[in-house]
Amino acid sequence: MDAVAVHARRQPLSTDPVVPERFAHFVLRTSNPAPMRDWYKTVLAARIVFEDERLCFLTYDDEHHRLALITVPGLEAPAEKAWGLAHVAYSYATLRDLLSTWRRLKDHGIEPYRPINHGPTVSMYYKDPDGNAVELQVDAYPTKDLAAGFFDTAAFRQNPVGVPFDPAELAAAFEAGVPEEELLRRP
Repeated sequence: MDAVAVHARRQPLSTDPVVPERFAHFVLRTSNPAPMRDWYKTVLAARIVFEDERLCFLTYDDEHHRLALITVPGLEAPAEKAWGLAHVAYSYATLRDLLSTWRRLKDHGIEPYRPINHGPTVSMYYKDPDGNAVELQVDAYPTKDLAAGFFDTAAFRQNPVGVPFDPAELAAAFEAGVPEEELLRRP
C-alpha cells in the first residue's frame, strides 16, 4: 500500500463536544421478570425482541431495543431516601394520544399516581411493578422553543413543579371539544 492511499484514509478526530444522536435504551434489574415484562408491554405497547431466563429485550419502534430487563434473583427494593434515577419519561405526539393511553391503561388497572401539568408538559406518572417511576407526557406547546420558554416565566419561578389535574376531567373536557391549546395550558 502506498503512502498516498494511507494518507487519503486518515480522518482526524475532534475534541469538540458531540451530542448523542438519540436516547437508545435503559436497563432495569429485577427479581420480578414476568410482571415487569408484561407491564412494559402494556404501558409502552411494546413487543419482545428477545427473552430467556436472564434477559428480556423490548421495543416499541424500529430501535432494536428500548428497554432491557435483567433478571437477578433476590434483589431488594431501594430505600425511599436513596439517590439515583427518579423516573424515565416518554412523550406522545398529541394530547389525544396521551389521554387514549391513559384510558387504555386504566382499563388494564394501571393508574397514574401523579398527574401534573408542569407547564411545558402535561404529564402522568406511573409506577412499574418494581416501583420505578415512568412519566408519560405530551408537550404543551407546538414547538420545543416555546416549551423551553416557559422556564423563563414568572409562573415557572413561582411554581417549578406544576399543578395537579384529574385525568378523567381532562379526558371529558377533551371529548367535549374543549380546544387542545386550552387544555394543555397550565392553570
